[in-house]
Amino acid sequence: MNITQPCTAHRKRRVHEKLFKHSYRARQWIFCLHIRDGSSHRLHFATSLAVRKFDPSRPNLKHKHGNHRRIVALQTFYEIDWMTIPKPVHRTSHLHRHQQREAGTYRRRSELPATEARTDHNGGRVLFVTTEMTDFVKAGGLGDVSAALPRAVARHHDVRVLIPGYPNVLAVVGKSMRMVGKTRGYHKLPACQIAEATLSDGLGVLVLCNADLYEREGSPYADASGHGWADNDIRFATLSYAAAEIALKHAHMSWQPDLLHLNDWPCALATHYLDGESEAVPTVLTIHNLAYQGVFPASAAAHIGLSARRRIDHDRHGRISFLHEGIAKATYLSTVSECYAKQITEPPCGCGLDVLLRKRASEGRLTGIVNGIDHSWDPQHDPALRIPFAIGEWDKRHENTQQLRDELGLRQQDGPLFAVISRMVQQKGVDLIYEAAPQIIAAGGQLALIGRGDPAIEHSIARLPRRFPGRVVAHIGFEEGLARRMFAGADFLLMPSRYEPCGLSQMYAQAYGCLPVAHATGGLIDTIEDGITGLLFRDATVSELRRCLQRAFRVFAEPLLLNAMRGAAMLEKHGWDVPGRQYATLYSRILLKRPSDPSAQSAPPVREKDVYAHL
Repeated sequence: MNITQPCTAHRKRRVHEKLFKHSYRARQWIFCLHIRDGSSHRLHFATSLAVRKFDPSRPNLKHKHGNHRRIVALQTFYEIDWMTIPKPVHRTSHLHRHQQREAGTYRRRSELPATEARTDHNGGRVLFVTTEMTDFVKAGGLGDVSAALPRAVARHHDVRVLIPGYPNVLAVVGKSMRMVGKTRGYHKLPACQIAEATLSDGLGVLVLCNADLYEREGSPYADASGHGWADNDIRFATLSYAAAEIALKHAHMSWQPDLLHLNDWPCALATHYLDGESEAVPTVLTIHNLAYQGVFPASAAAHIGLSARRRIDHDRHGRISFLHEGIAKATYLSTVSECYAKQITEPPCGCGLDVLLRKRASEGRLTGIVNGIDHSWDPQHDPALRIPFAIGEWDKRHENTQQLRDELGLRQQDGPLFAVISRMVQQKGVDLIYEAAPQIIAAGGQLALIGRGDPAIEHSIARLPRRFPGRVVAHIGFEEGLARRMFAGADFLLMPSRYEPCGLSQMYAQAYGCLPVAHATGGLIDTIEDGITGLLFRDATVSELRRCLQRAFRVFAEPLLLNAMRGAAMLEKHGWDVPGRQYATLYSRILLKRPSDPSAQSAPPVREKDVYAHL
């Protein structure tokens, strides 16, 4: 579409070109271009809007709102005097089920309080079982989810968190916690004490205390050198057993849950310990990453109490899988994005469990709910940034870019800055970035990497700065303050993940106006709109990544398009309000039939429209 508008002398004309309209939230981006004529010549305003259609036969790139059109190029010539961005317009009907919001409550992330008081305990009592929580200890994205989701759901249900008593947990709540229950030993699972503490915002935390199992230096899963604990089967089977004992009212506690929310393989065996019990409560098992299944030798079955008559169900080529047991026995399954929920039912992403997951999905017991991010990811109020900025303050953002280059030791130049903030592992596609780095440098770009992981990949990445001094920098390790400044200063974030259940980095980047360049998989499809809030490519190959990098350079060469995409990305709302309501609705639906009902373990499937119902 080409538009050419002449302007006569001493006359002003405003041309309103609607570039982006998100129908699912009735958001409109309107660019008001103020065009003037010169005194002795006529100016012409021309805008070229190239619209690209993707092949609808390839569903992995189908627009999540049913629209295959993508804005991929915008060229504006001559003078642009000013640009305004109106506030989003709200409608109360036809809201997309992924983005349902109450009319009139659309608030900026910075205006959201850290927590809100619990307003509705007419719902059920939910025990959220996890192995990490950012308040105390974090090894991955589960820590962020465990810190935010219980607080979001607590507005609708009475939620408490169960976590092992790691040294960091005891250091934070050790003085305020009180013993409220205990569990008995079972086979080789030791007895434990259960303590309770209340955090400053009112969230209740149950701490499973056993010094021999949990009071160790290192991460929740491995020692300081990165080697997994040899007794992880006992450690996490004990956590699962404790959750089941609390649910079965065997832990001598006054508070009893109506539902267990289990997270990943370390908590999945709770479904086994509840199986067949008359007082069993329903369970929700969230799969954060199907690749990690808690696989142990079959000989461990006797130690953790897997009954001999059913051991054949768990034996997979001489090994047992905690996650396999949880998937088979949980009342309901969820994953951390919609696309990932579909992908894991097929062999490429099913990790050997696709048949079982397809069966559970056909029963209506598998759904995907996209994770959110914490309200602290706001460039206007981030203490890690020397120069805070908001939408439209692109000069301030550019100053962050210059300061980041100085901090990292990169040359000051006009080309784009690409960031990689990731674990250095094959899943994240860091090897693809290594192969594509020469193209980035040759085209005038720069590359900054931060993270740690596989030593072989770390070694390869560490060679890049020596090969391209002043244009590539690699920081092996992790520092959150530096990561936040990289989100605020980089122009693009590279995420060529081979698979990505949800991903949080792309949402952090969008909040700071850094456009993600990502492989179209899992949660990256659900959270990135190609050509609007980021760029996607189909296959996790170097050639596809290079082609997408060419698109990124073309976007960077058009400042209006670049800033429009930045603004669209920053307007995305990835908070926990929507996921919290979705999980709250899921809990309510499951709890419609109480465990006392003989058919409780075969409760009716949760319909998709119920999961996304507007509370």
